Amino acid sequence: MMPAGLYVVIGFIVAVLASLLLTPAARALAFRIGAVDRPNARKVHTRIMPRLGGLAIYAAFMIGFFALLPLLPDGLLGAYDKRFIAALLTGGSIIVLIGALDDRFELPAKAKLLGQIAAACVVVFGFGIRINLLNIPFGETMQPVAEWLAIPLTLLWIVGCTNAINLIDGLDGLAAGVSGIAIATILAMAAIMGSETIMLLSAPLLGSIVGFLRHNFHPAKIFMGDSGSLFLGFSLATLSMLGFKQVTIVSFVTPLLIIGVPLSDTFFAIVRRIVNKRPIFAPDKGHLHHCLRELGFSHRGTVLIIWGIAAFFGATAIFMSTVVPSSAANWVTFVVIAVLVCILQIGAELIGIVDKSRRPVLDLLARLGMKAGILSRSKW
Repeated sequence: MMPAGLYVVIGFIVAVLASLLLTPAARALAFRIGAVDRPNARKVHTRIMPRLGGLAIYAAFMIGFFALLPLLPDGLLGAYDKRFIAALLTGGSIIVLIGALDDRFELPAKAKLLGQIAAACVVVFGFGIRINLLNIPFGETMQPVAEWLAIPLTLLWIVGCTNAINLIDGLDGLAAGVSGIAIATILAMAAIMGSETIMLLSAPLLGSIVGFLRHNFHPAKIFMGDSGSLFLGFSLATLSMLGFKQVTIVSFVTPLLIIGVPLSDTFFAIVRRIVNKRPIFAPDKGHLHHCLRELGFSHRGTVLIIWGIAAFFGATAIFMSTVVPSSAANWVTFVVIAVLVCILQIGAELIGIVDKSRRPVLDLLARLGMKAGILSRSKW
């Protein structure tokens, strides 16, 4: 019997090679069928670019995963694990199909949303996978979630994460890199906790992303399109549900940290559109990567900055779940959440991600600083 680490290496390498080979084929197919992204006022690229890169990511992942199955010993995967894998593969296939149709025909937002809900329903109702345990901050044990709450909570989590990756897919290599960092975080935590099922799924998925980035980093030769961004978001949502359902320490916040960049960008996008009285699903140029570009950072520099932020979130998730002692976990969770919320809000105001003219926290800090200065001078 091979050690689990060897399975991970094999799945990763097979997926990398498959992705490297399949991405040029997806590029040729995109041009042939007209699945291309044309420049407009909202987009950064200035030439026609092929989409459908997600097909290469999906196919490479499937090849890498199924290459491992004949090598696995009997009994390694339990009944729930097999059901979960079937849910991920089935729901992921539906998501890729919806995304590929959008890459070619540009489906209405409502049609894509219905497709995402359908894929989430397959996971929840078709295979019985749902969020059934939560660790509320300052609670001592995992709390069961009532059936009436577990179903909508799971559907919301899957659809929300799926769209979060899609919304940050605005620069070459951005969504792929952020997703790869999140998957690498899940893989590292699964290895530490001995979750072999998550390792078997995460390794080929990470490999497919790494191979694709060879063709997608700036200057990109192909975009992943909705077929890729929706699939990666869906995969992250489902993997995080299984990977940490038995982690009693800070499990309330760990999945949120792993995909903290896309989720926070999605949150600020919703707030921004509400503040500006625009439809929530209306596209704009106010996302994090747009704001950084407006500040003068280069294309690659912007991507690398956001990768760094994603890596920080991932490292924080690993630290909180594996290093923080259980006796201090709740207080550490509270402090980390409070600090991160403050940092996110100040950062959002500095770059104008919500509204360039409204900066309540910075204005408050400025007033407090002025008062402190006046008091200091009055003492002299």
